[in-house]
Amino acid sequence: MNIPRRQFISQIGLSTLTLSLYGQVPTLPSKPASIRFAVIGDMGTGELPQYEIGAKMKLSRETSHFDFVLMLGDNIYGGSNASDYQKKFELPYKGLLDAGVQFYGALGNHDSPNEKFYKPFNMNGQQYYTYKKGNVQFFVLDSNYMKPEQLSWLEKELQKSGADWKICYFHHPLYSSGSFHGASTELRVLLEPLFVKYGVQVVFAGHDHVYERTKPQNGITYFTEGAAGELRKGDLKKTDLTAAGYDQDRSFMLIEIAGDDLNFQTMSRTGTKVDSGVIKRAIKSGILTRSVQ
Repeated sequence: MNIPRRQFISQIGLSTLTLSLYGQVPTLPSKPASIRFAVIGDMGTGELPQYEIGAKMKLSRETSHFDFVLMLGDNIYGGSNASDYQKKFELPYKGLLDAGVQFYGALGNHDSPNEKFYKPFNMNGQQYYTYKKGNVQFFVLDSNYMKPEQLSWLEKELQKSGADWKICYFHHPLYSSGSFHGASTELRVLLEPLFVKYGVQVVFAGHDHVYERTKPQNGITYFTEGAAGELRKGDLKKTDLTAAGYDQDRSFMLIEIAGDDLNFQTMSRTGTKVDSGVIKRAIKSGILTRSVQ
C-alpha cells in the first residue's frame, strides 16, 4: 500500500500556522501536577484521515501538553508485518513519538495478539495489564477473550488499588447507541458489577466507529471513541442513554485529571469541538459520588 503524498504533507509538511487555521485548537486547564492524556480508538487504517488526526493531535499537544495516549483497540488493520506498523502507527503519530509521547495499547477484534510484543504499544507481552500515572490507575483489558482468569485478575487489582481515580479501557463498549455493533451486554454483565463495587469512575471503549458519552450509568461515565481512523457516518442512533455523540467525522479525546476533576474535550479531524465537560470525584459523608458538568 502506497501512502498518498497528502498524508505526508498532513503529518510533516504543514506549518503550525496552517494547522491553526484548520479549525479550533483544543486546550486543557494545564493545572500543576495534573495528568494529561489523549484517547484514540479504531485508528490503524494507514489512510489519510488517520494521518490528519495524528497531525491534529500533534498540534493539540502544543497547548494541552499531554504525555501519553490510550489506544482502544483495532490499532493495526489488515496485516501485522513491519510495513503495517510503520504505515499505520509510526508515521501517523511520528510527531508525537519523536516528542516522547507514550502509547498504551488494548487489543481489538482486528488486532493480531502479537501486538502485545510490539514495544511502542507498552503492553510488555501482556493481553491485559495495569499501570499508574500519579493518582490515576489504568486497567487495560482484552475484551475479545474475557476468561475467568482475567476477571479474577481484574478484581484483585481493583481491590488493592489505592488510586483516587480508577479508569478502565478496552475495545468492546458496555453501553453504545451505535447501530452497527451496539452494546456488549454479555461483557456488561461480567464487568460492570466489578466497576461499581470497586469505584471505577470512567470507562473508555471503541469498536463502534462513532463518538459517544453516556449519561452516568450506576455512577460511571462510559465513552466510546471508535472514530480516530474508521468512521460509520450516521451510525449513532441517540437514545436516552446518550449525553453527547458525534458520527460525522473522525475524532479524538483529550483528558486532564487534576485532584477531583477530570476535564475532557473531544475534537473532530477538522477542529470542531464535539464535546467537553468535567467529571467530578467527590466524597460526601464517606460515600464516593460522581457527576458530570
